[in-house]
Amino acid sequence: MEGLAALPEVWRLYFASVRAATFRNWPFTEGCACTPERMAAAGFVHCPSENSPDVAQCFFCLKELEGWEPEDDPLEEHKKHSADCGFLSLQKEPANLTVQEFLKLDKMRMRKALKKEISQKMTKVEDKAKIQRCSIKNLV
Repeated sequence: MEGLAALPEVWRLYFASVRAATFRNWPFTEGCACTPERMAAAGFVHCPSENSPDVAQCFFCLKELEGWEPEDDPLEEHKKHSADCGFLSLQKEPANLTVQEFLKLDKMRMRKALKKEISQKMTKVEDKAKIQRCSIKNLV
């Protein structure tokens, strides 16, 4: 684990043990299908908010899911809600990828993250533009 500290934080998330460690105060543990270990194995990290203590997000495709039930299978839920996730299509453990395979995979992850960020910024700009248009109309 010591070598993980040298990696960029987002690359550490390729390791299930790092993802599992994010599930502090996770409401589903023993006797549940969606334990922290199974959530992490399916690619999820725990990112709770005050109003939603069970929000989990795939570190790769960034799909957020909440409203988990004790019997929910994390892998099946992930497939159902984000079938095209590149992490789900991996044929081997990330630690066994060649450098070339890993970089190609991470390029996919980065592309997805940038698209999401740009989309969020575009929405903010469009919202501000609507407000400005209304202000201009009210001047007339």
